[in-house]
Amino acid sequence: MNRLDQLLETPPAQKRVVAVAQAADESILKTVSRATAHNLCSFFLFGEAERIEEIAERAGITFGAEVSIVDIPAEEASSGAVQAVSTGKADVLMKGDVDTATLMKQVLHKEYGLSTGKILSHVALFDFPEYDRILFLTDSAMNISPRLKEKAQIIENAVSVAHRSGVPEPKVAALAAVEKVTSSMEATTDAALLAQMNFRNQIKECVVDGPLAFDNAVNEQAASQKGIESPVAGKADILVAPDIEVANVLYKSFVYFAKARVAGMIAGAKAPIVVTSRSDHPETKLLSLALAVQKEEE
Repeated sequence: MNRLDQLLETPPAQKRVVAVAQAADESILKTVSRATAHNLCSFFLFGEAERIEEIAERAGITFGAEVSIVDIPAEEASSGAVQAVSTGKADVLMKGDVDTATLMKQVLHKEYGLSTGKILSHVALFDFPEYDRILFLTDSAMNISPRLKEKAQIIENAVSVAHRSGVPEPKVAALAAVEKVTSSMEATTDAALLAQMNFRNQIKECVVDGPLAFDNAVNEQAASQKGIESPVAGKADILVAPDIEVANVLYKSFVYFAKARVAGMIAGAKAPIVVTSRSDHPETKLLSLALAVQKEEE
């Protein structure tokens, strides 16, 4: 079995509820249908009921008792879905046919939003056909140029996702262009500080090292040739990019050149958030949902 397929084949013992913001979209409804076929979760579909039912009928999609439609004007679908999660009626938020900015405005709403006061960040989980383990990558979507404090929170978010994926003490590589601390390269000084913060237990439940260049983060031979002695070098579970440009390029390189399968979610809120785009492969949408409904280990 492919490693990401385990997310589909081992649903959580307690079925979780997903609130979909503006579900009137064929690709989203197909994902919902596939998820219920795998017994992953149940759903509240927020949006105009007539429109959702029309799209489902046209696509030949039928829903059982595990799917409920919440008839609400399209412009209120995001707030309705967020409030369902905020009040505990749902456990996971999923973006439907709505702009990400519109949904995130509701996520950050002062009265009923899902903010914890911490930074929100995107965490992607990759499975490569010719690599011996899965890799997490952060943050390719949310934070443009995070500072040291934000990077520490980004690591904490990624670690929480690793835990829900069955990696109890992930090895975290703080990436930079080089593996030596250089005062003129902020990515290297931040990486060294993050490693020290981990050593002093300011960042917990993981092992952080850096700076590490990409090759010596993921390849033990490359790390050995550079003379790097580290519990993380060559064995990283989580790659923390210095900024969004590096993370985004790595993400797309993994998908298009390394042919990796991927799941992703936004972490750091009161509940997991699944934000996929129209261009995402249908499998990516399903795997992302499967990742989000996994319960984090205590």
